[in-house]
Amino acid sequence: MWRAVWALIGASIAAFALAGCGAGAPLPPAPADASAREREQQAFVEALKPRRAGRPVIAVLALNEGTETTDLLLPHAVLQRADVADVRIVAPKSGRVALYPALQVDGAQDFASFDRAHPSGPDYVIVPAMIVEDDPAVAAWLKQQATRGSRVIGVCSGALVVGHAGLLDGRRFAGHWYDRKTLLKRHPGANHVPHQRYVMDRDVATTTGITASVPTMLALVEAIGGPEKAKSMANELGVASWTPEHDSAPFGLNMKRGSSYLLNKAAFWRGERGQIEVQNGTDDIALALAADAWTRTGHVSVDAASLSASGSVTLRSGLVLVTQPVREKSTRLLLTSSLKSVQQLDRTLCEIAARHGEARRDWVMQEMEYPGPAAAICAS
Repeated sequence: MWRAVWALIGASIAAFALAGCGAGAPLPPAPADASAREREQQAFVEALKPRRAGRPVIAVLALNEGTETTDLLLPHAVLQRADVADVRIVAPKSGRVALYPALQVDGAQDFASFDRAHPSGPDYVIVPAMIVEDDPAVAAWLKQQATRGSRVIGVCSGALVVGHAGLLDGRRFAGHWYDRKTLLKRHPGANHVPHQRYVMDRDVATTTGITASVPTMLALVEAIGGPEKAKSMANELGVASWTPEHDSAPFGLNMKRGSSYLLNKAAFWRGERGQIEVQNGTDDIALALAADAWTRTGHVSVDAASLSASGSVTLRSGLVLVTQPVREKSTRLLLTSSLKSVQQLDRTLCEIAARHGEARRDWVMQEMEYPGPAAAICAS
């Protein structure tokens, strides 16, 4: 039995590494042209400025069966806190949205009811990664909104969903490093732009990995509410900068990373159940970053737990989070209330390194396309 298992693992490692070499081929170092980055940021903000009178409407698109946790929760929370637009989660069906790799939320509005309420379409559509990237209903609805004049922002692997709606052909794009080869192959005339965490081309924007979503949303907040509003939000969230600056060179697969990833995934006997205890008013952003990072170690499955008899709590953004009862035997994973929202990721990465080793932490950083935790956070 074990000979067969290890043969399968070996074959998977080879395939994984080969796929990774093509998907994440080495890139040159990021250019140090500050003026070019500033121009890119200003062009991005200018392209996102409202075109219609009245308060903007933003639809955060979701697939009920599976939408990436931070791709959905972070944009929704940032935009709700900024209070510069009406923000709705919109999905093929109303009600619950299963998130991956962890959590579940309730309260999505279905396409039909959203369209009745907003016949001209939303001003902006945020597109997270989805467990099925080519869902016909999602692709048709997204394409329809684009024809109505909505600006589209594909977050991380949401670029794959944007592409299936026919909105990447001939355009410049960012996207998660792992998707680069796939997107170039699928979309004639498309041009990948390295070293930028967000890129706009003719009303369609894309971002790099998971951790680009907050800076991109701050750029959108700046476009709608002005630079002072964006600065205020950045300070509240603990974000030093929301420029497009991003070094793509460190991100990609090699044999060592692929082997480490698959061997850890194969060690299923080491898996554990983790719980993050939540209550009404829990910070969506901190929760999403912690749950996503812990789950991506391959060692921990994460639930949100509460003492609520209703089986749900209302997060700080107003979104309803489905919860599980507190289990005594589960590993408690903590949120650090003294930190600002996005600093929770640094804290969680430090805890992952302490528990599972630096290699595991580094893999999580690769998946999230994040340059790394601040040393001061680990030391505190």
